[in-house]
Amino acid sequence: MPDKLNELLKNPKRVFIGILAISVLLRVFTGIVFYGNEIQALPGTFDEVSYHNLALRVMDGHGFSFGERWWPGTAANEPTAHWSYLYTGYLIAIYAIFGASPLLARILQAIIVGVVMPWLLYRLTFRIFAPQARGEGMFSHRLGVARAQRIALLAAAIGAIYIYFFYYTASLITEGFYITGILWVFDTAVSITQSSKVTTRQWATLGLALGLTILLRQLFLLVMPFVLLWLWWAKRPSLTSFVLPVAMVILMIAPWTVRNYRAFDQIVPLNTNSGFAFFWGNHPRYGTRFIPILPSGEYYRMIPDELQAQGLNEAEMDSALLSEALEIIAADPGRYVLLSLSRIPTYFMFWPSGDSSPVSNLSRVGSFGLFLPFMVYGLFLTLRQSFASWRERLASPFTLLYLFMLVYTGIHILTWTLIRYRIPVDVVLVIFAGYGLLDLAERVLARRGSAGVTAVS
Repeated sequence: MPDKLNELLKNPKRVFIGILAISVLLRVFTGIVFYGNEIQALPGTFDEVSYHNLALRVMDGHGFSFGERWWPGTAANEPTAHWSYLYTGYLIAIYAIFGASPLLARILQAIIVGVVMPWLLYRLTFRIFAPQARGEGMFSHRLGVARAQRIALLAAAIGAIYIYFFYYTASLITEGFYITGILWVFDTAVSITQSSKVTTRQWATLGLALGLTILLRQLFLLVMPFVLLWLWWAKRPSLTSFVLPVAMVILMIAPWTVRNYRAFDQIVPLNTNSGFAFFWGNHPRYGTRFIPILPSGEYYRMIPDELQAQGLNEAEMDSALLSEALEIIAADPGRYVLLSLSRIPTYFMFWPSGDSSPVSNLSRVGSFGLFLPFMVYGLFLTLRQSFASWRERLASPFTLLYLFMLVYTGIHILTWTLIRYRIPVDVVLVIFAGYGLLDLAERVLARRGSAGVTAVS
């Protein structure tokens, strides 16, 4: 590498601090200048309108409800469990201390995620590419870890400037905290496999990371078994080792299960959104071609009249719509397959569209579109790595990342797809982008070096 760059990389901690500064500044700047102190339905961020109003309703003593009919079909002044209790609690805490100031909530969120997300990206990437270090010496000058440090720095840097990340982090929705939670889960899981002696604290940390991530979005409950299955294969701990993290997750969900039972008179473990999403995502209205976003009124009109006439509460409607969706799929499974396949282009969309706003096009092309080639190349490099056996390959942290991307992508292709729902996969792909970028840079510099030697000789 050029002398100046090589000298800079000898102090990875200094480079990393610069990355953190850029990460925080971009997120804070977006929160202040782009979003400000207003609550508005910008592209992909309408949920902040719901979270803000829900927090105010709870603070006014009305509980988790809305004063008017609200998405996804909740009657005015009726209980809702559609939204993340944890994130609503975050807004309530900020508003209770500083007043109902969305800007302060944005800034605090931007600072927390702006620091923690790149840090976890760096730490997880380093663990993966320097397994022999067992998480130690992440900023040291030890021989054998310099390349892992550079991959980790690139991953953290991409995470800092990735437009989707700071765009969604500055909005009052769960995305920023949620993708950070996912990284925390993976970092903890990989650290367990690399430890010579796993401590109770590590299992407790895993349980806490899983629980908080699930409270931010219950969808991660479907991912949790795959994380634990990979952990069992990679580390082969006794099955009793999983009791603590699983118990912690159950205990973190339990208070909301009790609340939901009291509100709806039926068991709802956490949120009431799976039935709505599955029904609306697979309605015959689409035929075999999925449309990501329809006018809100059209979603209400999809609900059968006989269900609307029954006066069902939110939980009952969620269950009824899930059953309705399963009947629709069973009646025409071929259409369901074609409809699911039609969601793939939407999920992986990286090109500009005339149907999108300038903000959406810029975010899409300037993040996923820009880094996709490096993500694919990094994936290719890891897939062609050799292992002593299939058991060793499956125990590799790369397998955990592959598994997550496949499962998470599969869930959305089979249910409901929006570009925003792919962002958790993007944060994992950033790790591969860092690897791909470094490999390409090394190849280019090696060719230049050899060309210079040839010219001199």
